[in-house]
Amino acid sequence: ILFPGKSQFTDEPAPEGIRIKSTINSINPLSWCRTGRKIRKLDPDIVIIRYWIPFMGPALGTIARRIRKNKKTRIIAITDNVIPHEGRPGDKALTRYFLKPVQGFLCMSKSVMDDLSFFDTKKPRALCLHPLYDNYGDAISREEALARLGLPENNKYLLFFGLVRKYKGLDLLIQALASEKLSHLPLKLIVAGEFYDDFEVYRKLVEDLGVYDKVIMDNKFIPNAEVVNYFCAGDLVVQPYKDATQSGVTQVAYHFDKPMVVSNVGALPEMVPDGKAGYVVNPEPEAIAEAIRKYFDENKEQVFTENVKTEKKKYGWDTFLEAIDDLAGQIGHG
Repeated sequence: ILFPGKSQFTDEPAPEGIRIKSTINSINPLSWCRTGRKIRKLDPDIVIIRYWIPFMGPALGTIARRIRKNKKTRIIAITDNVIPHEGRPGDKALTRYFLKPVQGFLCMSKSVMDDLSFFDTKKPRALCLHPLYDNYGDAISREEALARLGLPENNKYLLFFGLVRKYKGLDLLIQALASEKLSHLPLKLIVAGEFYDDFEVYRKLVEDLGVYDKVIMDNKFIPNAEVVNYFCAGDLVVQPYKDATQSGVTQVAYHFDKPMVVSNVGALPEMVPDGKAGYVVNPEPEAIAEAIRKYFDENKEQVFTENVKTEKKKYGWDTFLEAIDDLAGQIGHG
């Protein structure tokens, strides 16, 4: 009930030069206190905590409170979301508990920064769009990626990547796939990610619309080492979200030089210039279908790919690190 997925743990080794130690059990308060004390004793100048879901509010908020007892460490939160896309009773209270001991906020989109004002208007904050995910390795050829996935080369592949939740609009994309506008194209949709929504709802939709032979569903958590296979196999990444703040999928697509179709919600239009790095559309099946049709019928792949390569230069990690440094400078110790 609390955690809808199966697992987000991986057996992959940590990145070179980084030591990772797992100490937090999200439902064991004793582990929160122990973790907070351990970090406090390390006496760090800055602790950066990533916040994305209210469920983690009690654990991360308790850890932050324990750390701050040393009167030295400055705590900065990287906020993907502060108000969740799919709200539950108590979400605001859990978020408020986490935010109270935090001293500065790095917001991943303007909409998140606006949402933060509901809880706090005084603490330092900065807007910095999500930098590239460059930890998935170099791109491989389309042919190799398709071979790894066991897929033929004679189709055009749409990619829907990431956890499947209602607000992400997979149902809209499946309906778009069934549109008459796309009937002349040899399209296949790859859905790669674990379903946090009822899988049967989508399976039935695929059957009812008669597109069962056009949809490939990999209902699982995708380990880092496999991400390259999906993005390099896909010809076009589609994010048909009904609601969004920002999306890490966009930055993975940029890393692999993939054009996108995104809906005009949250920060997605800021991150994907319409008609340049892809298309920005209303979250409606026919609008999504028309963007997909234009991309393939008008042979936009080459020009959009070159534009993506230019656009992604905006999202370097240097900018992100400077934002953290500037934010830390605005915070007093302890």
